[in-house]
Amino acid sequence: MPVLLSIGHGFSAQALTPLLLARGWRVIGTTRSPEKAAILRDQGVEPVIWEGGDLPLEGVTHLMSSVPPGADGDPVLNAASEQIAQASAQFDWIGYHSTVGVYGDHAGGWVDEATPLTPSTRRGQARVEAEAAWGALASAHRLPLHYFRLAGIYGPGRGPFEKVRRGTARRVIKPGQVFSRIHVADIAQVLLASIDRPDPGAIYNVCDDDPAPPQDVIGYAAELLGVPQPPEVYFETAEMSPMARSFYAESKRVRNDKIKQDLGVELLYPDYRVGLRALLDQAG
Repeated sequence: MPVLLSIGHGFSAQALTPLLLARGWRVIGTTRSPEKAAILRDQGVEPVIWEGGDLPLEGVTHLMSSVPPGADGDPVLNAASEQIAQASAQFDWIGYHSTVGVYGDHAGGWVDEATPLTPSTRRGQARVEAEAAWGALASAHRLPLHYFRLAGIYGPGRGPFEKVRRGTARRVIKPGQVFSRIHVADIAQVLLASIDRPDPGAIYNVCDDDPAPPQDVIGYAAELLGVPQPPEVYFETAEMSPMARSFYAESKRVRNDKIKQDLGVELLYPDYRVGLRALLDQAG
């Protein structure tokens, strides 16, 4: 029986879970929260409270990390790189969740998997360093590592509708600003396609077909809900957290040709309009 150990079993990993369970897989998911562990158990996942130290690798055939780097580097590698290296022969596939933030700012231009990594934020630089650390471990121990550079994730319970309903949404205007996005269900099918077609060392941009200005997405969500358009505010004067403001430091359009050509993926939600309409329909 194939066994996935998902380290940091969050939003994207939870979307993959039912696809694997339907195939008869065993899924182990780590979390730091006993409350989250109970939720994972209800979803058919075997939860493990993990805050560092040894990983539960016995019988694991597939390994996936969604854990972001911290101030001291990648927490998974800091805790368990030697253990992962020693278990290298048992893995058929390893997936590391990164971000398109590794590309930095391209003033709205297009990037693909071959674009040099020039992050303009500390968060992006930390991801570049984490990718390199995973790559070094994989190279030294012949690990079947795959990189997934994720765009902005949305899906059930995570998207613009909640802010629009609460009346806290704003259309932040910064001329030329575009972001790429991806529905969580499409992340799941990309991961599954990669598991079915392992290609160690492969890098995949995981995003939809339509990079778009953020204010357009908020505006469309309001239109679907039949409520007035949220107010426009200009980026320079908008009240934003440092984290939110940092996202606007980079503007780029991310190409997704590789997931289609190499993995045969046909996106369920090729743009935010299709995705948001589906979310509203599914919510009733």
